[in-house]
Amino acid sequence: MALLFCMDMKLDSFSWTNQRKKSFFEAPYTTRQPQRKQANIVATEQTTTQKHSLKLASSTPSHNIFRLVPIFVSFLLVVASISPVLCLPIVSDSGHHLPANQTFKPHAELLKLKRIRAYLRKINKPASPDGDVIDCVPSHQQPAFDHPELKGQKPLDPPERPKGNGTEETITQTFQLWANSGESCPEGTVPIRRTTEKDILRANSIYRYGRKPRRVRRDSTGNGHEHAVVFANGDQYYGAKASLNVWTPRVNDQYEFSLSQIWVISGSFGNDLNTIEAGWQVSPELYGDNYPRFFTYWTTDAYQATGCYNLLCSGFIQTNNRIAIGAAISPRSSYNGRQFDIGLMVWKDPKHGHWWLEFGSGLLVGYWPAFLFSHLRSHASMIQFGGEIVNSRSSGFHTSTQMGSGHFAEEGFRKASYFRNLQAVDWDNNLLPLTNLHQLADHSNCYDIRQGRNNVWGTYFYFGGPGRNVRCP
Repeated sequence: MALLFCMDMKLDSFSWTNQRKKSFFEAPYTTRQPQRKQANIVATEQTTTQKHSLKLASSTPSHNIFRLVPIFVSFLLVVASISPVLCLPIVSDSGHHLPANQTFKPHAELLKLKRIRAYLRKINKPASPDGDVIDCVPSHQQPAFDHPELKGQKPLDPPERPKGNGTEETITQTFQLWANSGESCPEGTVPIRRTTEKDILRANSIYRYGRKPRRVRRDSTGNGHEHAVVFANGDQYYGAKASLNVWTPRVNDQYEFSLSQIWVISGSFGNDLNTIEAGWQVSPELYGDNYPRFFTYWTTDAYQATGCYNLLCSGFIQTNNRIAIGAAISPRSSYNGRQFDIGLMVWKDPKHGHWWLEFGSGLLVGYWPAFLFSHLRSHASMIQFGGEIVNSRSSGFHTSTQMGSGHFAEEGFRKASYFRNLQAVDWDNNLLPLTNLHQLADHSNCYDIRQGRNNVWGTYFYFGGPGRNVRCP
């Protein structure tokens, strides 16, 4: 009853604002005159008629009123003293609190709310179909420029591209889901996938978020990382280029991933390992879903403390306003159906020495500054292409996480995952075909690889597999 009473009082106060302001206790005084007359009549009757008992006289309505007035006033004072606790604010249908001196007008409130929502839809872009929110960040404010050696600087102009990098046959140009509706960021900004609390909570810690688990040997059989790759070594390399088709492999465990990428490597496979990496990956831990996403990575100490995925630390400098690193790739290849691939090239700028990344048909994404590295500051000693998965053995046996399409290399085109037109960049910034390649499948019963060459695809290979099967327990 106290809550209801308090709310009624507040509602009455709205109508009072449009009239003469009155004290709360003013109204009873305006109606006292009739009560006085009634009291006089009762008093006269009591003096002329002595047959009424004191008990009867004291129980008359007029006397009850006088006795209830102080009680009523006390009650109001008590209610007023506790009303801050008991009173509920007046709320409109739209959920907004109304000021005490404002009359609630539902139609006006609804119209105002509709206008606000329309305005927010205009200025706040909706999430893309993959659930991402893409922020357009001024180029000079991207994470890379938090690095002490980059403070106050701006992205460099595009470098000279390798010679011999002419147009080539492309099966189908791929895009990203967020840009399918024609969205892009304005000139002078770069699109950055927004990181959420949920993203970080999926990682073991803030420190490990956005970093690969440490691994030292690329062919280690004991750290859970398994590969099907081809590589070239024994020379000085200044870049690598290839086209690879995009799939949606099944990843069995949240803490596993499946990727296809190019590695540019220098140093030993000890604590001084330098790598630059780019490709596509499915990583539920990093992204919270099973979409294949365009990614980059770098490290200068074998994945220990330096480097990260994408733009999650100071390192890679993005220059492109159309490509969002970490965003989902669409469309994807389908088994025995249409094939979609992306072109990737990483090369060292002869003028400044930075390592640049190209995505698709001539889209420069950005660069890794040379000062980030030790061995890669001069050149690479190995380039590598292919697939990698993490086998956590969370169920006590080999994972069923797929690599590539999830099918073995022997199934070939439209069924297996591939790399084609493998090339290297030499010291004079020339693109040359790769022929002196070595194959490695460290768990060939789970994921394998098969290399070939023809006049259309140049040097190519198929790779991948289903993971756990009768030959891969």
